[in-house]
Amino acid sequence: MPENNSEKIYWEILDRQKGIIGKKEQLDILNSSVTVIGCGGIGGATTEMLARMGVGKLKIVDKDVFEVSNINRQLMSNLKSIGTPKTQATKERLQSINPNIEVETFNSELNGKNVTEILTGSQVVIDALDNILTRIIVGRSAEALDIPFIHGAIHGTMGQVTVFNNSTPSYEELFKLPSQGKELTEEIISQISNLSKEVPPVLGPVPNIVGCLQSMEAVKLITRKGTPIMAPRVLIFDLMKEEAFSIVRF
Repeated sequence: MPENNSEKIYWEILDRQKGIIGKKEQLDILNSSVTVIGCGGIGGATTEMLARMGVGKLKIVDKDVFEVSNINRQLMSNLKSIGTPKTQATKERLQSINPNIEVETFNSELNGKNVTEILTGSQVVIDALDNILTRIIVGRSAEALDIPFIHGAIHGTMGQVTVFNNSTPSYEELFKLPSQGKELTEEIISQISNLSKEVPPVLGPVPNIVGCLQSMEAVKLITRKGTPIMAPRVLIFDLMKEEAFSIVRF
């Protein structure tokens, strides 16, 4: 638990949410560890909201640096951060928001060799990724470690969010991927790569909405309060539509 003035600041930051989340639940949030894979558009919003809601530890993973083209949607980016590792800029911002938060950074690509080490000890794993292969690797490891896996994805003005655990269909099963039940051979990896060659267009609010929704799902899981959106149910939205949000069953 934070001490002295830091403790006082922590609870003052959370003053407006204490009517919804009780002290015991807040302590669960404070004592939790959440891993976020990706510090871009989705990951920036996810990590910022988790920090603002009082999560005690965040592990953040990203191998990239910020570019000018990120600024339209990635909250952790600005003109001064161009060329800076995304994990570094994200850590600095998170600790400026919540000085009590512990941020562990992995400025590298997540893969089959390091995924177990990175995920171990987490209560929740959040997918803020932009490629299917890494999602598969994370989803398989989260399932093996019995850690809930919150998926989020975007395309244009559309987004989707759902939660996987050992009682739901897997990510690969739900989206009927060619890798389901198979070893990740070069042939399978090639097939997966062909599914995600396109770099999708995106408007700034879209990944940020997905990230905020994921952060809320994480808090529901940590506090056991509310009803998470569990697969095969998926929250989908298209911001160009008047009735933008719905939950569908895949």
